[in-house]
Amino acid sequence: MIHTIDLHFQGQPEIIASYVLRGPRGIALIETGPGSTLPALKQGLHDLGFELADITDILITHIHLDHAGAAGQLARETGATVHVHAVGAPHMIDPERLLRSARRIYGELMDPLWGDFLPVPASQVHAVDGDARIDAAGLSVQAIDTPGHATHHLAYVLDGQCFTGDVGAVRLPGYAHVRLPTPPPDINPPVWKHSLDRLIDLKPDRLLLTHFGAVNHDAAQHLRHVAEQLDAYVDWFRPYWQAGATPESIIGAFKEWVAEQARADGCDEDAVVRYEIVVPSYMQATGMFRYFRQSAV
Repeated sequence: MIHTIDLHFQGQPEIIASYVLRGPRGIALIETGPGSTLPALKQGLHDLGFELADITDILITHIHLDHAGAAGQLARETGATVHVHAVGAPHMIDPERLLRSARRIYGELMDPLWGDFLPVPASQVHAVDGDARIDAAGLSVQAIDTPGHATHHLAYVLDGQCFTGDVGAVRLPGYAHVRLPTPPPDINPPVWKHSLDRLIDLKPDRLLLTHFGAVNHDAAQHLRHVAEQLDAYVDWFRPYWQAGATPESIIGAFKEWVAEQARADGCDEDAVVRYEIVVPSYMQATGMFRYFRQSAV
């Protein structure tokens, strides 16, 4: 049994999801959300009839603050095992470098947006080295190594249900529009497209996006559309990069471009704003320029 908890990030519905898997030996969470939404996560568990003590396992797709920020606090309160990619595991144990980098980006907004990011006790971290089977609350969950958004990204598959993290991009319920989370430092569109191909080959029955919810009937089509969007982003940014532009100089133009994409896909103005909350355009621009700088394409 899979349940979805809406973490109401920044007071908005359907921005960040945490998934609850009921197993024969407790429950497992896929994604914790940030520390700032931990009260909403606890309330969601309570509403489902679960106690914190029921949590035996926490599966993190990657260590970005909106996906893993509350893992340390939950691990300390529950004793749960935190499953995370081996590349990301050291940063869950000692997040100082991660937090220092994030503070440079978010400044005074860091704490209001993300709340506390506590270290996970090393004894409770399971470093997943690529593809692997994970025993989570008595369920056999398949981890799939899916870099491209982050080098340390995992998707998880259980009985045809694929929890995509950010490799499946952002698609808000009720809309066809897909928006790409492309923050620094690890964005790599060709590698991301290879990860999408891997998921397509698995033929999942449905996708469960962290941002946000289920894609029930067109999983392969959705993943192909993400790949098309990656090509479109590269094509949009390349001439600016070649002309020597900076991320700061093109943020306004890019923000309008992605907003027009959303409107063309049938989004109303409320949805345009909510997509911008999930994926701030300035972060997208910064990540894409870093990709061009690193790859010299």
